[in-house]
Amino acid sequence: MGKLYANGLQPAEWPRERLLKVGAQALRNDELLAILLLSGSRGTPVLTLAGQVLNSVGGLYGLLDAAVEELTALPGIGPAKAVQIAAAVELGRRIVHKPSVAKLQIRCAEDAAEYVMDRMRHLKNEHFVILYLDTKHRLIGEETVSIGSLDASIVHPREIFRSAVKRSASAILCIHNHPSGDPTPSPEDISVTSRLNDAGQLLGIDVLDHIVVGDGRFISLKSNGEQA
Repeated sequence: MGKLYANGLQPAEWPRERLLKVGAQALRNDELLAILLLSGSRGTPVLTLAGQVLNSVGGLYGLLDAAVEELTALPGIGPAKAVQIAAAVELGRRIVHKPSVAKLQIRCAEDAAEYVMDRMRHLKNEHFVILYLDTKHRLIGEETVSIGSLDASIVHPREIFRSAVKRSASAILCIHNHPSGDPTPSPEDISVTSRLNDAGQLLGIDVLDHIVVGDGRFISLKSNGEQA
């Protein structure tokens, strides 16, 4: 048997060498992250460090919500490594969210839920997203207006409809996630929807729906009878 190196691995078993041999799809999450990190920290091999990072943020999907400041607070992760992780996560997010050549048309709640499900179902905090649509309900813009627990004072109609007017939107569609995975609307969800409906009617901008996304499931407040 050959000489063992960090983590008790032989060079052929190092993540980079394994990727070259068997492909990225065959690697574990910690191995892929180790390749991004390039090196470990003092006394901690890179594969061990990668595993510690994943454990600290709650696994692979925890990286979606991990801010650079949160990452740099982890032992062995300085600004350079934190930036590498954040950039890789954002690249992955953009690949999943690849825009089509033609503008996406939102014809029903299922279209909107499918558009956001992969990137919102695993978020650890509530993200309130607005889709801005033209007269044919084609997507012309998107904005995350709040992150955190949904609250009427945070999701303010003034900010939402100011952006809608700037984009010349004919309608908006509201989406937010429930980190619990259960998309059942809360009283706060219903209250926010009512306020946005009232504001939209005054401004002549339709609020088509408010969709709550869970883990692979969603509920349309309009179909649920909670939206006029």
